[in-house]
Amino acid sequence: MKINTDEIVSVLSRELGNYGQDLKIDEVGTVLEVGDGIARVYGLKNVMANEMLEFENGVMGLAFNLEEASVGIIILGNYLEIREGFNVKRTGRILEVPVGEALLGRVVDGLGTPIDGKGPVNTDKFRPVEKIAPGISSRKPVHEPMQTGIKAIDAMIPIGRGQRQLIIGDRGTGKSAIAIDTIINQKGNNVICVYVAIGQKASTVAGVVNRLRDAGALDYTIVVAANASDPAPMQYLAPYSGTAMAEEFMYNHGKATLVVYDDLSKQANAYRQLSLLMRRPPGREAYPGDVFYLHSRLLERAAKLNEKNGLGSLTALPIIETQEGEVSAYIPTNVISITDGQIYLQPNLFASGVRPAVDVGISVSRVGGAAQIKAMKKVAGTLRLDLAAFRALEAFAQLGTELDAVTQRQIDRGKRLVELLKQTQYHPFAVERQVLSIYAGTKGYLDKIPVENVREFETYMLDHMEKAHPEFLAVIRDTKEIPDEDKLKAAMAEIADAFLTGRKADVR
Repeated sequence: MKINTDEIVSVLSRELGNYGQDLKIDEVGTVLEVGDGIARVYGLKNVMANEMLEFENGVMGLAFNLEEASVGIIILGNYLEIREGFNVKRTGRILEVPVGEALLGRVVDGLGTPIDGKGPVNTDKFRPVEKIAPGISSRKPVHEPMQTGIKAIDAMIPIGRGQRQLIIGDRGTGKSAIAIDTIINQKGNNVICVYVAIGQKASTVAGVVNRLRDAGALDYTIVVAANASDPAPMQYLAPYSGTAMAEEFMYNHGKATLVVYDDLSKQANAYRQLSLLMRRPPGREAYPGDVFYLHSRLLERAAKLNEKNGLGSLTALPIIETQEGEVSAYIPTNVISITDGQIYLQPNLFASGVRPAVDVGISVSRVGGAAQIKAMKKVAGTLRLDLAAFRALEAFAQLGTELDAVTQRQIDRGKRLVELLKQTQYHPFAVERQVLSIYAGTKGYLDKIPVENVREFETYMLDHMEKAHPEFLAVIRDTKEIPDEDKLKAAMAEIADAFLTGRKADVR
């Protein structure tokens, strides 16, 4: 039999050319040591930073430290199930989380896995957890108000869509309450909200979820929970995951979004823990040298996009907990320098019954009047000055010093304004109601009302306005301007007289 060598050569060449095309090669490493939520792995020389890795028992990890001889991995699951010698496989994918409308109304962990018992999240969309913030050319100036529904904030420390406004104060001063009120106030405003709970008790997070559900706010809110019982890697990742979920709506749907980080102090602590376990050099207060970058790359993702990029926005409300009012500590000063202003909550004010306990002297918004409607800007212009003058003169009044008539009037008005700005938790005010309340205070219609009756008068006045003069509220709501001032002054004077007369009649 004659052998056709040319045919054999051609077959071999064809087979050799196809060899390896259907062959899947996984790069696999070996666990050298494991403990406290981290693992050190040998053999993954081509691994990427922030790449997802899979241990042989199915637990996922994240490439955190890329060293010369090994890779430091943070374990995104139960590290107690992982043993030395386990195989670790590269996935080739950078860490990503599920996004989209299917997440609305759900409670998920830092990886987007549902933890509310309502079944899986039905979405095929994913976004990387880490993303470079939009540049200056993609943004436009902050100019639309993000109404919190809290009089003291919307009048004096306004927040705009696309702004980063820090809420800072000691434990138990009402920081979370302000953030939750803001989420509740977005009902009907077409704003998607993400509440990121970091290092809190599971019972506390459940209480927040129930409160949002009762207020009808859970329908447009995603809750990302990295509880105190969760490992440090989940607490470190949760804020980035929450931001990625909000960015889906900002970039792809052109929507306004609001993200609350409650709180970043605990994220910094989790990052410090991971960094020290990874043997990264500690710096001030034992935090690693890149702890500033930890928060700056997160908060810089907040933006108001321009027309070319869809006009979406991401507003960030980071919360920082201080110790004994120490705002000059490392993490508070870092975040203050990154954000566009801060709302400082004073423990003394909180204890004396001024709630929300906003310290107007230290609190500031670097966006200012650009984030207010014209009506609010007009009526609240003197409010901050009146309150500042009152705080300065209050000390003299406490000393029993004899005061002239002008000073006494300033103190009397200041007391009424402080009372007017008090607000019950979970009861945000619509902006038109806020404008009328502050108008009554700054224009002197409260001057004859006893201090203890100021809030009662406010309720009486707003109810009367809604029944007898709904056109005033409609004008503010629709045109953002103050209604006809002559008619408004006449109505205010009439309501104040009726209230005082009614009180005198009651006394008799």
